[in-house]
Amino acid sequence: MENDDISLDSGEISELDALAALCVEDDAGVDDFLVELGRNLGPGSRRLLQRLAAERQAGRQKRPGGNQAIVGAEAGLREVMAAVRQVGRSDAPVLILGETGTGKEVVARAVHQHSRRAGGPFLRVNCGAIPAELIDSELFGHERGSFTGAVATRKGWFERADGGTLFLDEIGELPLAAQVRLLRVLQDGSFQRVGGEHVLNVDVRLVAATNRDLRQAVGVGAFREDLWFRIAVFPIPLPPLRERLQDIPALAAHFSLRAAERLGLPPRMPDAADLDLLAAYPWPGNVRELASVIERAAILGDGHRLEVARALGAVPTPARATVGETSPAAPVEDLETVIRRHIESVLASCHGRVEGPHGAARLLRVNPHTLRSKMRKLGVDAGRFRA
Repeated sequence: MENDDISLDSGEISELDALAALCVEDDAGVDDFLVELGRNLGPGSRRLLQRLAAERQAGRQKRPGGNQAIVGAEAGLREVMAAVRQVGRSDAPVLILGETGTGKEVVARAVHQHSRRAGGPFLRVNCGAIPAELIDSELFGHERGSFTGAVATRKGWFERADGGTLFLDEIGELPLAAQVRLLRVLQDGSFQRVGGEHVLNVDVRLVAATNRDLRQAVGVGAFREDLWFRIAVFPIPLPPLRERLQDIPALAAHFSLRAAERLGLPPRMPDAADLDLLAAYPWPGNVRELASVIERAAILGDGHRLEVARALGAVPTPARATVGETSPAAPVEDLETVIRRHIESVLASCHGRVEGPHGAARLLRVNPHTLRSKMRKLGVDAGRFRA
């Protein structure tokens, strides 16, 4: 490392020596320790820590599977990771349950990486994004001439995932007819392409995920009970971010480093005030939303700092009352108000652009159509933020 006029006192040097020893071992908890230590050291030390954290992140990304590390695995996700390691040794179907943005795909990849199939393909299919009339062709493939537009034989997702893992995201969106065919594949590993006569056999491990209550869907006839029993052999529930606040420092540091790399900016770590703001936010979009907020904070800070307050659209905290004084409790905002304020803050930073590489939808990591629908519901007008 270059000197860069960093001045450390003896106490800080001893702490950094201990930190360096930890980093050599690459313990899973070092990233959390980096963030916590950075909150208590001087500016020079924090700059050194930022470099050290960036080098650790770069080293992880050069290793196989480095991008798939689960941040928080030693804290709020301890039970989740224990379940992943346990079920990874088998070929049993896995059902990951959690709200949108909680990291279901990351956990699905972890199941794959902990299995004997780690060297095989891992393929993700978003069941909710495929039109009902095409779902059979997408999952099981089709023969040439089997329907209008089928100009060539095409393998489906199950064939392409042979020897590996197929991740069916939002499985609760599958039409009932497709659920019947999926059940057969899970029972004996066989199926036919659309328009085909030959029975094909595959060796595929199924990992599914949903943000819906499938037991309720079974009760109203929207999901087959026999398929539910088949895929729910080993359910893994994911806690929402609001229930794992202890992970926010490590997640924020992780996303700060990732944003710096993506944007070509110097890495900047969140300070104590930033972490307090992040912990107070309800995170309806969970980890995915946190990643967007941190990237936006990095853009707004332009490499000098993380502008977390501006990224969240936060207002200054009122001054505390002095001893003997009383002050009325601040009104609690409802969730829709918080979300509306957050969307408006993003639109302001994007000058009212919704779509495109620098648009609000890209920063929020949502489909532009979804964002426009939410804006209409909340009464948000993007035109107010255009220059």
